[in-house]
Amino acid sequence: MNKLRNQLYYWLRLLVGPLARLIFPVQVEGLSHLGDEPVILCPNHGHALDPILLILALPASFPMRIMAKKQLMEKPILGAFLRKVGVFGIDRGNSDVMAVKTAISSLKSGWNLMIFPEGTRVKQRGDVEAKGGIAMMAIRSGVKLQPVYISPEQKLFRKTRIVIGEPYAPVYTGRKGTAEEYQANADEILRQAYALGEEKWT
Repeated sequence: MNKLRNQLYYWLRLLVGPLARLIFPVQVEGLSHLGDEPVILCPNHGHALDPILLILALPASFPMRIMAKKQLMEKPILGAFLRKVGVFGIDRGNSDVMAVKTAISSLKSGWNLMIFPEGTRVKQRGDVEAKGGIAMMAIRSGVKLQPVYISPEQKLFRKTRIVIGEPYAPVYTGRKGTAEEYQANADEILRQAYALGEEKWT
């Protein structure tokens, strides 16, 4: 993979990363599960810092795009910056065909994607159902889903535990699968993400 696929993202990670990791230290487990094939990273989502913490946990050379809520992208300065580092927006309240096309195109072009299956921050596991669209995008782009657990116990200058699991190949029938299969796969990858938090790694 080309580490300079997104030069701004890469250099920001190198320059800002050490300071950011000092303020928001992370304890990463399962980095060996990251491969050379593009995947959709599927973390649980409890805090606004989750995307930043996961970025800090990954290698700077890991080419990644992030799907975020449309409202962030509409802010003039912030939106322009986010687009430069590979973030694209999605209208969570509607069927956003353009965002789905962008996601699938990015995956087919070799990018990894970070998408939260729950679609929003949740206080407790089970408060929000996983969104079936995450599996639909994986199936239509021919990539696997990769579960990630981010500990909800987050404090400044205290390590946050992040666990990366093994990639999961969606199970489906036919050429594109069904809506029921999308939902079943989304539920499964979210279950796997939370299960990683219960495992004891050595």
